[in-house]
Amino acid sequence: MRFATTAFGLITTLATLVSADNDALQKYSIYAYGINATFIPYGARLTNLYVHDKNNSPRDVVLGYNDPAQYVKDTATNHTYFGPIVGRYANRIRNGTFTIGDTEYHVPTNEHDGQNTLHGGTVGYDARNWTTTQHNTSSVTFTLLDPSGNQGFPGAVLTHVTYTVSSPPRLTTRIVSVSLDSYTPIMLSTHIYWNLGAFQSATILNDTLHLPYADRIIDIDSILDVTGGLSSVKLPWQSPSLPLNFTSPKQIYEAVLYSQQCGAGCTGIDNAFILDRPPYSSAEDASAPVLEWTSADTGITMKLRTNQQSLQLYSCGGQNGTIPVKASQGGGYVEKYGCLVIEPQQWIDGINHPEWGQTDRQIFGPDSPPQVLWASYDFSAQ
Repeated sequence: MRFATTAFGLITTLATLVSADNDALQKYSIYAYGINATFIPYGARLTNLYVHDKNNSPRDVVLGYNDPAQYVKDTATNHTYFGPIVGRYANRIRNGTFTIGDTEYHVPTNEHDGQNTLHGGTVGYDARNWTTTQHNTSSVTFTLLDPSGNQGFPGAVLTHVTYTVSSPPRLTTRIVSVSLDSYTPIMLSTHIYWNLGAFQSATILNDTLHLPYADRIIDIDSILDVTGGLSSVKLPWQSPSLPLNFTSPKQIYEAVLYSQQCGAGCTGIDNAFILDRPPYSSAEDASAPVLEWTSADTGITMKLRTNQQSLQLYSCGGQNGTIPVKASQGGGYVEKYGCLVIEPQQWIDGINHPEWGQTDRQIFGPDSPPQVLWASYDFSAQ
């Protein structure tokens, strides 16, 4: 998703800069045969992920920084959201307002000159110091207690995020959030910037992407806020198919260079794809891959499974060659279209659109089931 900076961003993150101590920046690594991942508690963040390419060489396939302290500086400047958990409510809330029962709530509007809320407000979960509650060779768990009233959200929420690696090479993420005392929106997501080619090429445009169940997208306006409409990505009477139709595999450039459904003046992808799973399966069936992506350079293929009902994809159109590529990826700079962000989540701004039937998946109270996000990423190469 396109990053956002505000005039008051530096001021509002000064407390975070002070509190992000050595414990929050300590690296934790987990590994299994063919996969190795590293995290820091600041944002419960993935910083490195190595898998083997077609030549059996390990490749770091996620974006980030060499120095963990740089993530804190990034929060106060570019605020790219490299690799963290975002919340308490991922993606955008129109006008920073929502209603639960008879009460209207207002949360900080930190994007587009105060017109919407992005990723939970001025200091979201990405800028919080999580507690490391478990770590062994194959998994790590981070925990965050978010008090009632923080960033204007009602109710206290307790979240555990567990990352696990296994063989054949798989990364599994499980986010479990529980509302402790009041009804509140909860919609967390991972915010990983991927480059399966590990920057052997400057962009991902020649890679192949397949979203077999992404028949529709959520309509947005010029500042990426939800309008309430839903659109098909495939129209049977139109040939060739619409740029965002990945229901059959195609190279990413076929969408990125031609789609103008990503906000004002934007060409590329910054859209929420609805996962319309096959008939007779549940809306949250995680048995089949909902995304498959293959790098033209490394031969690495990633298959994503998730229990969420949509994927927000962002093709890094805001990158401009000023952020360095990690040393583990050969150096240089991240260019426009040099990455793809994938956010498994429920429908964007569903708390303001009850007609979508998302309320019980996005509003949780102390008597509700937990909010659970599960996703797995399987890797292979040929």
